[in-house]
Amino acid sequence: MMKRKLGQGLEVSALSLGAMGYGKARELPDRAEMIALIRTAVERGMDFFDTAEVYGPWTNEEMVGEALAPFRDKVKIATKFGWDIDQETGAHRGGVNSKPPQIRRAIEGSLKRLRTDHVDLYYQHRVDPEVPMEDVAGTVKDLITEGKVRWFGMSEASPQSIRRGHAVQPLAALQSEYSLWTREPEAEVIPTLEELGVGLVPYSPLGKGFLTGKIDVNTTFDSSDIRAQTPRFAEDARIANQKLVDLIRSIGEKHGATPAQVALAWLLAQKPWIVPLFGTRKLERFDENIGALNVKLEQADFDDIKRANIVIQGARYPEAMLRLSGV
Repeated sequence: MMKRKLGQGLEVSALSLGAMGYGKARELPDRAEMIALIRTAVERGMDFFDTAEVYGPWTNEEMVGEALAPFRDKVKIATKFGWDIDQETGAHRGGVNSKPPQIRRAIEGSLKRLRTDHVDLYYQHRVDPEVPMEDVAGTVKDLITEGKVRWFGMSEASPQSIRRGHAVQPLAALQSEYSLWTREPEAEVIPTLEELGVGLVPYSPLGKGFLTGKIDVNTTFDSSDIRAQTPRFAEDARIANQKLVDLIRSIGEKHGATPAQVALAWLLAQKPWIVPLFGTRKLERFDENIGALNVKLEQADFDDIKRANIVIQGARYPEAMLRLSGV
């Protein structure tokens, strides 16, 4: 698989696999299949994998650690700190916590669960307004000096927070939602990253599944699925937003590509330091998504998207979650 460079010399596969949906609090009946999928991804050339202590909490890191243990020297593992996780019980206490002692306890737990002596990319999952960014970056800088972390990252942070953190410990990457239907980062975040030499790892590049074309007005979501509470997935919003899926499907037909492949190819074409992060629990979807690396969109395709000027209906998160972004 082709490689891309984020910031600070971090080179990774051009696409990354997010494991958020694997190994949650309950024991998944397909745990073995999820481990097999991660290992197959390595065999396909992917070397960049994403998890977080909050996924579960903890159980996701355990699964990723088990899956990647045989290949540890061949892969880059990203994980995250910053939610208020009780480091004794694993209980999610709600809210955020990036106090330096919490970060230090969190990295020790992550290292143990991931079966490794270092984390390649360590993200602050959400900015903690109660803790100066300089203190957060300084703590991660110390962890880098100690060899427990290789690179520093942030997630869903504002340009101001990015600058403050970067001034103390240069950032390798920002992880934020960015896709054909979430383009807010283009206004200020992406120019800031370009100026500072920080890479972007866009999560939800397929719009939580909507841009694959497999979700329509008749799709139902389980009450535990965040999409059930997300304004963008309300019935009227899905009807309005179908215009975007129809557009990328028509573009895909010209290239023999699926809507998902077009959405990923569009992201890859935006900047050479963008590495889309997708999640899937099916090998056929994994192979479909990495097929986007062979889709070469033309200027006419970008012009069609710009000319359509489709205004997306509905917020990308419930209000409570949005308040934790852009801090």
